[in-house]
Amino acid sequence: MAEVDLILLLAAALFAGFVDAVAGGGGLIQVPTLLMALPAESPATVFGTNKLASIFGTGNAALRYARRIALPWGVALPAALAAFAFSFAGAAAVAWLPKEVVRPLVLGLLVLVMVYTAARPNFGVVSGARLAPGRERRLALLAGAVLGFYDGFFGPGAGSFMIFAFVRFFRLDFLHASSAAKVVNFSTNAAALAYFIPSGHVLWVTGLAMAVFNIAGALLGSRLALRHGSSFVRWVFIAVASILIARLGYDTFA
Repeated sequence: MAEVDLILLLAAALFAGFVDAVAGGGGLIQVPTLLMALPAESPATVFGTNKLASIFGTGNAALRYARRIALPWGVALPAALAAFAFSFAGAAAVAWLPKEVVRPLVLGLLVLVMVYTAARPNFGVVSGARLAPGRERRLALLAGAVLGFYDGFFGPGAGSFMIFAFVRFFRLDFLHASSAAKVVNFSTNAAALAYFIPSGHVLWVTGLAMAVFNIAGALLGSRLALRHGSSFVRWVFIAVASILIARLGYDTFA
């Protein structure tokens, strides 16, 4: 690998860690950069290396949130367990459902998510009344299953969808929703690595070097999110959703 490519990958990992720690969507930055810098590698190796780099930043962000705020474990843990299991099912679905069928649907959902969030200035700024524990647990399992399947199958915007779901359906503010999403993201990354590592689809040196910078970005992102609160996370979320829409729109119609 050329030195300039390595520098590009490390810079992408730094920025991806920052974005992912605040509002999800780090894969939007990291995966295209890996594809560009490693043209000779298979897509599976690119995705495996991306997950190796990402899991460290995601885990670090989750720990920082847990130390500073009360994580909504009643939502996060059931969702993470379901997401871990169903991310395998999502990966298996790639064989029989073309991603070209899914991309327009995801694009439309992202537009609805962004418009809904932008049109409601108070959406996710403060937490609402929590659901009854039993109902919350069942809904968390359902959300984790759906989002885990999506992350295993397609992936772009999975973290952002998780944050939106935690705000919309579990009445969390954006800061606590982002913290819960990190727990679920860690679970889906671990599930992916459980497949990619035994099958040899990980570039260890590249992935671990990127992981160091991903952690640094996650440290900065989580620090800013904790300092500036839900309003900051909300606006970063809208910005990331807008970029995702532009990217998926280009991939769909270009």
